[in-house]
Amino acid sequence: QRRRLRRVRRRPTDGGAARAAGRGSVCGGVCGGGQAAGSAAAAFAVTARGTMADDKFELAIEDMDGVDAKSLFMTVSGGRGFTFDDLILLPGQIDFGVQEVSLKTKLTKNIELNLPIVSSPMDSVTESRMAIQVALHGGIGFIHCSNSIEEQTQEVRMVKRYKSGFITNPVCIAPSLSIAEVDALATEKGFTAFPVTEDGKMHSKLVGILTSRDMDFVEDRGTLVEVSMTPVDKLVVLKEGCTLEEAYQKICESKKGKIPVLDADGHLSSLVSRKDLLKNRDWPLASKHPKTDQLLVGAAVGVADVEQAKKRLASLVEAGVDVVAFESRHEAQNEVDLIKYCKATYPDVDVVSSNAASEKRIQVLVDSGVDAIRIGVGVASIATGQLIKAVGRPQMSAVYHCGRIARQLGIPVIADGGIANSGCAIKALSLGASTIMMGSLLAGTEESPGIYFFQDGLRLKKYRGSHSREVLESSATQGDGPIVSTGVSGAVVDKGSVRRFIPYQAQSIKHGLQDLGTRSLSVLHDRLYSGELRFEVRSSAAQREGGVHDLYAFKKNYVH
Repeated sequence: QRRRLRRVRRRPTDGGAARAAGRGSVCGGVCGGGQAAGSAAAAFAVTARGTMADDKFELAIEDMDGVDAKSLFMTVSGGRGFTFDDLILLPGQIDFGVQEVSLKTKLTKNIELNLPIVSSPMDSVTESRMAIQVALHGGIGFIHCSNSIEEQTQEVRMVKRYKSGFITNPVCIAPSLSIAEVDALATEKGFTAFPVTEDGKMHSKLVGILTSRDMDFVEDRGTLVEVSMTPVDKLVVLKEGCTLEEAYQKICESKKGKIPVLDADGHLSSLVSRKDLLKNRDWPLASKHPKTDQLLVGAAVGVADVEQAKKRLASLVEAGVDVVAFESRHEAQNEVDLIKYCKATYPDVDVVSSNAASEKRIQVLVDSGVDAIRIGVGVASIATGQLIKAVGRPQMSAVYHCGRIARQLGIPVIADGGIANSGCAIKALSLGASTIMMGSLLAGTEESPGIYFFQDGLRLKKYRGSHSREVLESSATQGDGPIVSTGVSGAVVDKGSVRRFIPYQAQSIKHGLQDLGTRSLSVLHDRLYSGELRFEVRSSAAQREGGVHDLYAFKKNYVH
């Protein structure tokens, strides 16, 4: 009986025959065994439906390369959240060059950018210098609100004056001023050309213009402006109503540095600068207002004190801000009320919400009238909110789920937090973000606020979270009770100038889109929601394999 049982156990089953055929296939491929190879090929023949017949492997060939985002986040995940390192994108078919990739995108419903990079409204990241450079490269910067209303407003004005087109609010001087007084004004403002009007105010009758050429060789600095200025009858002027192209053409023909624009009565209406013409040539992708040709700029507004927020809004709008971003530590009703107030009072100013991470919050913000939504709670490099409050969401899951709902409602989303390199930026854009907000990546550049210092042989710059203890202690609205900070203060490595850093990041993103077989961000999003874009979840070993490994030493590139 035992012998009979052994014979039964040794009898080949269907699965065993298939496995034997498989072994024959290996032998046939390596050793040249013809019959075994033929039987293996028959056993594993792929049917017309794209399934493995005898192995009962029912996965279609087109589904063997990863999974689409919907399956990954709504089926496979099973309640798990994914972040940047968890996922990898599978390559696509490339039939175009990297120079053909377009990064044009939408910041809000109404504002388009040529580059999907936004600088974060943090006091160690964005002031006027950073906002100017980001806008020149095709993105936009948001001036932080960890300062007074007057200080923030002045930062906005500096951005708007940098590339002005028609300078609608030039600094005017009266003919009764002395050259010494003009010297002090030039030092304060940073430029040396001033239109001269009868009473020293805008929209007054123009009597001349004073530039550095008029006063460089005046020895007596007590000389009056009316003596040194170039009178109006010797100036090249433009009539009010001319286009910006006509103004620039006049500058080219006359070879003048500044040309005043006058109304029918000779009153100063605006000013056109030759330097702006040069900036147009040198920065073809710059983010500009379509009517005024001024650089686009945003500004942050806190929502804790509603009345203070309204005053800040009024001052920023007067300075020419294009978009405001509300800052809130919680999903506060104050923010909803302020969004409605801003859209009703200043309809030409776009509104970006504070950070959200749930589909329910997206619906509330859209109903209030927001033009764009920031996505990311507790995921920034300096954030400790998930540790302190146990509330947040892994960033890739947040971007996909919130971006999917926002797309259906016609609202762009900004991936804010966790962008550690260009690879993270590509993943965020691939999961539905229209733009990515950078904080720590830009904090170490020359244009960010603060000063450099050396530590352990490295050149560093201070970087602190908006909700760090340092910031909250200096805030007038910290409230009663102990301070609970959800951020830290630290330092980041020097990355040089934004003029070198942003082009590097932009080119890296272009290469990523090229490897995905995608020519633009709009096509990328179409492929995401159609299921053509394929993803895989990486094991810890795969994550290690995807980085630098198995080297004794290597030189780290801090520009990444």
